[in-house]
Amino acid sequence: MTAREYDLIVIGAGVAGENVADRAVQGGLSAVIVESELVGGECSYWACMPSKALLRSAAAVRAARAVDGARAAVTGELDLAGVFRRRDRIAHDWDDGSQVAWLEGAGIDLVRGHAEFSGVRKLRVTAADGTVTELTARHAVAVCTGSASLLPEIPGLREIEPWTSHDATSAREAPTSLAVLGGGVVAVEMATAYAGFGTKVTIIARSALLGHLEPFAGELVQESLEAMGATVLTGVEVADAHRTEKNAVLNLSDGRRVVAEQVLVAVGRTPRTGDLGMEAIGISPATWLVTDDTLLVKGFDWLYAVGDVNHRALLTHQGKYQARAAGDVIAARAKGATVDDAPWGAHVATADHEHVPQVTFTDPEVASVGLTEAAARKAGYDIRVLDYDLSWVAGATTASDDYRGTARAIVDEKRRVLIGATFVGPDVAELLHSATIAIVGEVPIDRLWHAVPSYPTVSEVWLRWLEAYGRPSAS
Repeated sequence: MTAREYDLIVIGAGVAGENVADRAVQGGLSAVIVESELVGGECSYWACMPSKALLRSAAAVRAARAVDGARAAVTGELDLAGVFRRRDRIAHDWDDGSQVAWLEGAGIDLVRGHAEFSGVRKLRVTAADGTVTELTARHAVAVCTGSASLLPEIPGLREIEPWTSHDATSAREAPTSLAVLGGGVVAVEMATAYAGFGTKVTIIARSALLGHLEPFAGELVQESLEAMGATVLTGVEVADAHRTEKNAVLNLSDGRRVVAEQVLVAVGRTPRTGDLGMEAIGISPATWLVTDDTLLVKGFDWLYAVGDVNHRALLTHQGKYQARAAGDVIAARAKGATVDDAPWGAHVATADHEHVPQVTFTDPEVASVGLTEAAARKAGYDIRVLDYDLSWVAGATTASDDYRGTARAIVDEKRRVLIGATFVGPDVAELLHSATIAIVGEVPIDRLWHAVPSYPTVSEVWLRWLEAYGRPSAS
C-alpha cells in the first residue's frame, strides 16, 4: 500500500473532473484525479461525442434530399459500417491515451482504480490488480463521478437485459427493431439515430416528448420521427416485460403490446455515488450531492460536487462551467484569497439556475436557453411571448426546399430583456449562443435593434422578433 498527499483530490476524470483539476493546478495547487474507467468520461466515449457521430450521417443524407439539385445525387443507402467506423474514430476507439497525455501535460497526477472515502479528506483507491493507494487532501475533495442510466422497477425489465445509453452509443450494429422507453433528450436522439439506420423504432413515453421544453418542440420532433417511420406512444408506460427466443415483449399499461429485438431504457439518471463510501463522511449513499453556487457541498467546508452528480444541470457544458468556478474557488480558499461569490462572480455557477443552454440533436434540432413560457410564469415573471415561423425568413428558404421550424422568445416586460429562447428547425444549434449572450448579458430590447442580423440567414428571426415586439422606446 502506498500513501500520497495532494492539495486537491478529484474523483472522476470526465470533463468536469478534468477542468476542476486543471483550474486548481493553474491556481498553484497540486491535484490528483482518480478514475476507474476511461479518462475523458461519459461525454467522450458514451454520450455527447459518439451519439452525435451516430446522428450525423443520416442527418446529412436527409438534408441533401431536402434540396433540389442535391436530391438527385443521393442515390444509395446509408453505409452503416461507415457510420460505426466514424463513431469509433470520434470515440478514439475507447482508448484514453490522448486524454492521459493531456493530464500529464497539465501537471495533474492520475491514479487508476475505485475510490472510497475512508475519512475526512481521505480516500482509499483500489486498482484492478488489488493494489491500494491511500490519498489525503490538504484542502479539498471534488466528487465528479457523474450519473448513470436509471433502470425503473418494472417487473421483468432487468431480466431482458435492456440497453442503456452506453449500449446504444457503442453498439456495433443496428437492431432490426428497437423499443425506446422515455421521451427525454437521450430517448429522442437515439430514436432519431436508429430510425435513420432503418431500424423499426417504437417510443414509449409516460408524457409528451421533451416535456421540459416548449410544447411545440416535442410536437415537431414527434412529427419528424413518425415521418421517418417511428411509432410514438405517449401517455402510456410498460407494465411488465419478458424476452422470447428472439425478441423482447413489453406489455403496456393500456393493454397494448410492443415486440422489439432490443429495448433502450432512457427514463432518467441516477447519481453515481452509491459505491463511494459516502457513509464514512456522514452522507447517505446513492444520493445527489446538493451544493451552493461555489459547488461546495452543503454542510462541508472541504467537499465539492461538480457536474451531473450535483443535479444542478445535467449537461457537459454546464459541468465544465461549474468546474471552472469550483477549481478557481478551491485555489482561492486554499490560499486565503478573496472569494468572489456574488451572483455572476468568478467563483459561482450562477447560470445554472435560469440561463442554461441546451441543444437536442434530433431532426429538426431543438435549441433552447433560459426559461420556457411555463417556467417563466411559474417563477412570477410578467412576460410577453414572441413566436415566429422560421420558414418565413429568407435564410430558411435558401437552406431547404421544405424548411419547417418555430422560434419563441420570452421577454421580461419589467426589465425589457429576454429571459428565454427556443428554436426548432434544421441547423438551429448555431443560433443558440447569440440568444445565450443576450439573456446572460441582459441586453435591453432597445439595444438589440442595433444588433443587425445578416441577410439572408436564419438569424433574421431576431429582427422578426423585434418587429413583433414593437419599435424601441424614445431615448
